[in-house]
Amino acid sequence: MTDPTPYTPPPIWTWNKANGGQFASINRPIAGPTHEKALPVGRHPLQLYSLATPNGVKVTILLEELLALGHTGAEYDAWLIRIGDGDQFGSGFVAANPNSKIPALMDHSGPKPIRVFESGAILMYLAEKFGAFLPTEPAKRAECLSWLFWQMGSAPFLGGGFGHFYAYAPTKIEYAIDRYAMEVKRQLDVLDRQLAEQPYIAGEDYTIADMAIWPWYGALAKGLVYGAGEFLQVQDYSNIQRWTDQVAARPAVQRGRKVNRVQGDPASQLHERHDACDFDTKTQDKLGG
Repeated sequence: MTDPTPYTPPPIWTWNKANGGQFASINRPIAGPTHEKALPVGRHPLQLYSLATPNGVKVTILLEELLALGHTGAEYDAWLIRIGDGDQFGSGFVAANPNSKIPALMDHSGPKPIRVFESGAILMYLAEKFGAFLPTEPAKRAECLSWLFWQMGSAPFLGGGFGHFYAYAPTKIEYAIDRYAMEVKRQLDVLDRQLAEQPYIAGEDYTIADMAIWPWYGALAKGLVYGAGEFLQVQDYSNIQRWTDQVAARPAVQRGRKVNRVQGDPASQLHERHDACDFDTKTQDKLGG
């Protein structure tokens, strides 16, 4: 099938603000703040500014896992950044992350605050800071970081590529959906083959590679994103299914999923997190069930 209205790019691209679909209000071709707004600062050294998208969930899972290991220095305040309202374009957030994307972390534990942005960089920074979930033996460390960066490079094809054209684009384009579906299926096969050989992504041990990949591909494996489970036949990837359930059963993962969440069952939402007692212990985790 061919597109009934072929598009010929003009000599010079211009920004059509109305041609953005569901995300028209947050996508723009320029950087920088749109308004003045300072970021709040809580009582803990680690200040997280985020939303429970897959990229945000990576970080809250790691923080909760660190606390579960007894790293009291990993106590944190998690502040909600509502990207649909443009909070990421406030001057304070832009100072923390000039790319205006969640999550952003400010570490106030030293003499001078340190900003860390990009979810993969935050995972690596925290893992190194606390000496956990990142192997120190060279070969194992290289394997873990390779899979961490695999996720950083692969997920845009899943989210901005397949997810956008399959679920959000104002016009369904067969070529775009087919192209990105093929790539997502290839990625799932990469993961399924890797997990056929070992319990976790990078080997025998649970690492930041699992924490990075699980919020994206675990949710996809359970059919919880884009309504595309049947379309992609995700149930066929048995090793991913096993790993997804195994990670989902971890109490720290169940807590981390709730932080900065604003969608779904209200019992699964913890808009801001400032102390461990903020969690509602009656909340049921749904990804593993």
